[in-house]
Amino acid sequence: MGAGIAAYKACELLRLLTESGHDVNVVPTPDALNFVGAATWAALSGHPAEVSHWAEVHEVRHVRLGQEASLIIVAPATADLLARAAAGMATDLLTNVLLAARCPIMFAPAMHTEMWQHPATEANVATLRSRGAIVLEPAVGRLTGADSGPGRLPEPDELFRAVMRVLARGSAGLAADLAGRRVVVSAGGTREEIDPVRFLGNWSTGRQGYALARSAVARGARVTLIAANTGLADPAGARVVEVTSACQLREAMLEAAPGADAIVMAAAVADYRPAARSPVKLKKTGAGPDPIRLTENPDILQELSGVREPGQVIVGFAAETEIVLAQAAAKLAAKGCDLLVVNQVGGGLGFGAVDNAAEILAADGARVSVPSGPKEALADVVWDLVASRLT
Repeated sequence: MGAGIAAYKACELLRLLTESGHDVNVVPTPDALNFVGAATWAALSGHPAEVSHWAEVHEVRHVRLGQEASLIIVAPATADLLARAAAGMATDLLTNVLLAARCPIMFAPAMHTEMWQHPATEANVATLRSRGAIVLEPAVGRLTGADSGPGRLPEPDELFRAVMRVLARGSAGLAADLAGRRVVVSAGGTREEIDPVRFLGNWSTGRQGYALARSAVARGARVTLIAANTGLADPAGARVVEVTSACQLREAMLEAAPGADAIVMAAAVADYRPAARSPVKLKKTGAGPDPIRLTENPDILQELSGVREPGQVIVGFAAETEIVLAQAAAKLAAKGCDLLVVNQVGGGLGFGAVDNAAEILAADGARVSVPSGPKEALADVVWDLVASRLT
């Protein structure tokens, strides 16, 4: 834990981890104790919060902690701490532990925007990512004082989710197979306005797209999440762009796509929108409603496939009430994507549900069946297939 005002959030993260059954050792930098004292960390973790590598020398604590850990999360990770970690320095217990670690390491940066965007910090982050460390993108929001911008520590519950995704991968988490990759994920359901109070929409909650974003972060990717009307908390480590309509989603996806290694279109996009939006609320007239003329929305997935860059992997989603593989194969060919995830909705699956099941069809003829299970499990299968296709 670095010396930043966001250290108070780490108390809640520690509580979430210990209450879920994990044994947590807190290793603050000496200056971090100016924000939250050693007694607090000891009380919450059940272990002393040591800061010096001279403590308990007979146990070789500075090496043992790194050797025995399943995961190290540095939260908050200040600009100074990122710099020392990138340089391989060992000036206190924490940096010694980082050097001795043979487990996944996750950094959750927190600092003022100017510090996060400084070329030195950008270079240090790039160095750490090149070594397989997971460096989360900071959240955007209120910082110390009146400042606001990128540099805010993600909320503890989302950091907890990120930690759990890395731990769920076990030894596979060491590989960080998406490290250095940039991915774009869409999530949620678009809304097409009829008037200021009504819209055409669908039941998508965005949970599958958010599971995809969290899993990609846990595998080391830099994630841009285009979110349509989800109402969900921003996943830790992902840059979130909020949109409402299909046209807004198209614009955001086309803007984010250049330079991306993979694009996953998990959002449920409305096929049609009203040809004209009423500027005022439509009223009952007693003579029955006037018909609403519809116009077709753009096919975003097909358009992304048509302008793809060399080596870019594109994944589409198709929610169906029944899965007919012949129709799914035809849709895969028509969309021009590399993978099509066909998931059945209804019967406790799909929109709004905790679990999902799918058939994943590949342009090269491969097919993978994913049985009903948590949406995070489906997300990992998708990223396994994407990673195997990235050059």
